Amino acid sequence: MAKKVITFGEIMLRLAPEGYYRFVQADSFGATYGGGEANVAVSLANYGFDAKFVTKLPKHEIGQAAVNSLRKYGVDTSYIARGGDRVGIYFLEKGASQRPSKVIYDRANSSIATASASDFNWKEIFDGAEWFHFTGITPALNDDVAAICLEACKAAKEAGVTISCDLNYRNKLWSKEKAGKVMGELCQYVDVCIANEEDAADVFGIKAADTDVTKGEVNHEGYKDVAKQLADRFGFSKVAITLRESISANDNNWSAMLYDGKDYYFSKKYAMRIVDRVGGGDSFGGGLICASLNGYDSQATIEFAVAASCLKHSIEGDFNMVSMDEVLKLAGGDGSGRVQR
Repeated sequence: MAKKVITFGEIMLRLAPEGYYRFVQADSFGATYGGGEANVAVSLANYGFDAKFVTKLPKHEIGQAAVNSLRKYGVDTSYIARGGDRVGIYFLEKGASQRPSKVIYDRANSSIATASASDFNWKEIFDGAEWFHFTGITPALNDDVAAICLEACKAAKEAGVTISCDLNYRNKLWSKEKAGKVMGELCQYVDVCIANEEDAADVFGIKAADTDVTKGEVNHEGYKDVAKQLADRFGFSKVAITLRESISANDNNWSAMLYDGKDYYFSKKYAMRIVDRVGGGDSFGGGLICASLNGYDSQATIEFAVAASCLKHSIEGDFNMVSMDEVLKLAGGDGSGRVQR
């Protein structure tokens, strides 16, 4: 029987101009769906897990379209509460060369932001589950949703479920001070912490030495200290940090580090030509959860997670539409991109 994984958060309607058009140039916008925890659920469903996404969506057709986008890839939507008036929207303008990508949110008063504790029966949701995943985006929506996140963490812990959290700081949603306070409480329940090269500094003030992400300079040694400080402060069993070296909007170097409380494991580094980077961190989280539940050792776990997220950067949309075999092939060293016939 497939292992059951629960993710909880917001799925949004993504509206993006075609190709590299700017917002002000666009006459039409392509519509897809995505969101941190929904993206992780799709990855895990693609890897063969019983992935269940929990949220609240309107009963109307746009809400149903969001549900259908998850069902299409095998995600179980049976725990999604229905109600409220709107699906959150985000607009994405793809960057190119030295022009960065840009996201504009239109998500105020979305259904999940109006959710109440009574919308979710966490005891039932976690029955038979092995893993629970959420991100720092969800509690950032408002105090009520943060309280629901805390309730979910307590219920997951009571059910003996492993909890992972991607810190995912979003400065358009809350301040660093508020993030540190709320995430500090939630992280007391977390077993596996996932962060990018800036999150620990933004949320908890833990900075890596000799690193300047705006110049594409990432000091790997500095992140050993970041991971150890995070683990020491919160008792995490594992800390994974993605290390993105941004050369331009199109070209990034991509690697990651995993700390298991004893040793530090660094993945190989990939030089990526980016098609779509949104969801890159979520695909890393999905890969990390998959490898962990499959019992991979620490080095194999970080290699799988980085390979999965490397492939995501080549795929349009939020979701990482790749199979286990494709990830294992890249993690095993075949990154040539040669045609498979």
